[in-house]
Amino acid sequence: MSDFTKDIEWCIRLRSTKYLSSEPVSFELGRLGSNLTYVVPSGFEFDMSIPKGLRFILSPHNPKYLKAAAIHDHMLKSGWDRPTAGGVFQAALKVSGVNSATRLAMFFAVTLWKWH
Repeated sequence: MSDFTKDIEWCIRLRSTKYLSSEPVSFELGRLGSNLTYVVPSGFEFDMSIPKGLRFILSPHNPKYLKAAAIHDHMLKSGWDRPTAGGVFQAALKVSGVNSATRLAMFFAVTLWKWH
């Protein structure tokens, strides 16, 4: 088990779908053992936005989605391009145990969001 998959209290819900990381979140890029680690620092505010019409299927408060959302939002804020951040988001969802159909839908949603 990596640090990423450990079940710890690492974020605080601020309001609606806004969260604040209270602990750093690290995710190893590529494959396990790559030594390429992306870190979201504590104190980073992120959003787990899911359209209201889909929240009966996908809860924006599902712990399986939150770390991936924090990484995705931090990557975008740090200047990474949307497809790369979306790919890392999808990989983080996979490690978190999210099924492939949900991961695919969420990947397309975050990657194409810019053009909504």
